[in-house]
This record gives sequence, structure tokens and C-alpha cells, in this order.
Amino acid sequence: MKGRGMPLDYRRFPVLVVDDEVDILRSFRFNYGDDFDILTAEGGEEGLAILDQHSVAVIVADQRMPRMDGTEFLRRSVAVRPNAVRIILTGYTDVEALVNAVNSSQIYRYVTKPWDPDEMRVTLKRAIEVYDLAAENERLIEELKVLNTRLSEENAYLREATVTSSEIVGESPGIRHVLQMVAKVASSPTTVLIQGETGTGKELVARAIHQASERRDHLFVAVNCAALSEGVLESELFGHKRGAFTGALSDRKGMFEVADGGTLFLDEISETSGALQAKLLRVLQEGEIRPVGETRPHKVDVRIVAATNRTLKEEVAAGRFREDLYFRLSVFPLVIPPLRERRDDIPTIARHLTRRLSAQLKKRVEGPAPEALALLARYDFPGNVRELANEIERAILLAQPGAMLTEDLLSDTIQQIAARDGDAGLLQLRTDDFEREQIRLALERSGGVKSRAADELGITYRGLLKKIRRLGMS
Repeated sequence: MKGRGMPLDYRRFPVLVVDDEVDILRSFRFNYGDDFDILTAEGGEEGLAILDQHSVAVIVADQRMPRMDGTEFLRRSVAVRPNAVRIILTGYTDVEALVNAVNSSQIYRYVTKPWDPDEMRVTLKRAIEVYDLAAENERLIEELKVLNTRLSEENAYLREATVTSSEIVGESPGIRHVLQMVAKVASSPTTVLIQGETGTGKELVARAIHQASERRDHLFVAVNCAALSEGVLESELFGHKRGAFTGALSDRKGMFEVADGGTLFLDEISETSGALQAKLLRVLQEGEIRPVGETRPHKVDVRIVAATNRTLKEEVAAGRFREDLYFRLSVFPLVIPPLRERRDDIPTIARHLTRRLSAQLKKRVEGPAPEALALLARYDFPGNVRELANEIERAILLAQPGAMLTEDLLSDTIQQIAARDGDAGLLQLRTDDFEREQIRLALERSGGVKSRAADELGITYRGLLKKIRRLGMS
């Protein structure tokens, strides 16, 4: 075909001719056998049998045939070769029969007998071109579907990878739920309120939301509202004009303007004053700020993610936080579970922190020993991940280069757990050692196939993976 590059090889597309007149079939083979791959049948039933065996591009059928006429044959051929191009031959001027044939059998064209040989050759070529074009379109549509599916999967993977490649580590139901919620809210402009205890990683979640959003190419700006006095915080957020107050020697952009197009993370939002809360509410309602000393507001396009270690509902009830601002902030609330509620994540997080902190400290050490992991997992960690990171950093500094982080390197607070638990703690360690050895042997016998090892151990595949992570097995 024109515009398709190489010329079309018409012989690659079989043509089936069905007619009860042997002379007609012989004429097709004689006149067109050099140009096309001609298949012939002397009736509809024989034609259907051929269609069952051959991928035919064009079907040419006589209208008037005994036992099964052309209309019936072509109608039944649709079920066998739905994409074939159909041509009907007629020696009669039976308009009604032709109309019925065209309407009921997806006829491409009808040709009256006798036909001009050259015109028939052109008709067959055009029919093959129609078939080839339809097949190409179908192929391109399927490729597009596959491409769209791959793009969707890649986007989903990239979003998930963006979220999970941050410092948010863990497989517990609580943290998986947080990651799922992050993935769902990231692409929207919705304001998010993150609540959780100190050290749970609220800023990490905020950064994950930003990185998974369409604002990722713009700035993520974090402001700790509890670290600044009211006057300084207002200037920090909204900026100021020169001479607005003593020491304001020049115009200064606030963090809202700096983060324009990106994300502004307001940590410890509950520590702001009532006056500042009113100004924050205006930004959320109107999308504009007014720098200190400025008379006209400025429009800004900023996504707000706020965080607090308090329960804002209780702060509202106590009169310490504006209810209208609370409702504006908590469109999409996220609660980060404390580490004590996801103890199964502690070994995974500890190993992750060991890799990261040893690189930062430029001191190569092995991961925490199983006994150390078991001890860490029994501690409540009131300071959450931040406290765990401090514990790992201390152990790295005390460890010998290249050695494992053993339990004796942990702080007295952690080691006191072993003394307090006594025999129960020792029993847990021995139980873990026994499970570890049984899993190792099952994996050896299964050739490393975890599903087979899980069947042998009488547990689920997911259960096996969970135990491998908890026991610190690679």
C-alpha cells in the first residue's frame, strides 16, 4: 500500500473463492493464480471447512448456490474468520437479496457476473489492502493497550518506588497502609495532615508525598513551627518588606513564596498562635499571602502538608487550635503508627539504618546480630525511629570495623531488657535460633525455592518471608 514503505506482497493473503460452478473456480485460478494465493471450494460447507484450516484474508462467494446460498455462507463465515473481507458474486438483479446479504454478512463489495478480469484483480487487491490495514490497526491498538498498561504499571511502580525508596521502611500493616494512602493522595492538590508521635517520621512521609506528586520538580520546604517565636515565624512564612520592623533592612521572601509551585511542610502546626492560625487559614482559603509591611496580597500556588505530635481534635476541644483551620488542614488525615505498634519492622529498620549511618560515618560494619535485633524488637522506643537511629549510630561508633553490631554495644537502657526478661528473653533467643536453623535447612532442601520451603515448614509463603525478615536472614 502507498505510504506503508515496502510494496505489499498480495500472495501472503489467501483468497477463498466459493462457487458451485467449477468453471468459475477454474477461471479464478487461471486468471489470478500468479497474483494471489487462491483457494477454492464448490459449496458453502466445503468453504467453512477450509476456513477452519486456513487464515483467509478475502472470501469471494457466489450468491446463488444449492444447499447453502452465498448470504448464509458469508453470515456463518463471520463466526470463523471475523476479520476476513467478504465479496459476493451475483448474476441476478435481485436487489432485495443483495440488500439482505450486505446488511447481514458484513459484505465489503458485490460484483455482478460477468465481471471484467482486470477490475476483479483490482477489487481483490483493494480487499487485501483493506484487510491488511485493519490488521495493522488492530495490531497498533493492541500495542497501544500494552504500552498503556506498561506505562500505568511503570507509573505505579515509580510512584511506589518513590514512596518506598525514602526512609519509610517496613512491611507491617500499619506502615503499608500509610504508604498506600501516600500513593493515593500524592497526585492531588489536597491538603494533608500527618499526625504521629515525635520521631515517627512525619517529615519523611511529607517528603514522600511531594516526591510522588506532580510538584516534585519544585521545592519541598520544611518549617518547624515550634522552633521560632510568633513574630519570627510570621516573617519566615510570609516574608517582609524593607523597614517593616527593626532589622528589616531589605525585602525578604517568605517560605510560601519560596515554595511556590511546590510543597510547604508545616511541622508542629499545633504550636502556632491564634493570630498566625488565622493568617494560615486565609492562605488555605484564598491562596494568597501578605508579607509583613506589605499592603497588597500575593497569590501563591503551594501544596500544604501539616504535621503535629498532638491530637488536633483535642486541641480544638481545649480551645488551643482553630476549628475552621483544623477542618481545612485535615481534608486527608494520615496517622503514623509508633514503633512499638509495629515491632516486626524494627529489625528491617535497624538493618536499613546500619547501612545508611555506616556510610555517613565512613565506617564499614556488618548488620546487627540476631541477638541484638531480638533485643531491639522488645524495646518500646518512646522516641520511635529517631531513638532507634541514635541507638544504631552509637553501636556503629563502638563496633570494630567490619564486625557485627552485637547486643553488648547497645545502650544500658536496651540491655536492661535482657536482665528484666531473664529466662523468657533467653528462651525467645533460643526459639529464634531454632526457627532460623529450620528455615535454613528447608531452603537448602528446596534449592532456595521459598514457596517449597514454606510448604515443607507448614506455613504460608508470606509467613515465611515475614519470619526471614524478623530473624534477620538474608
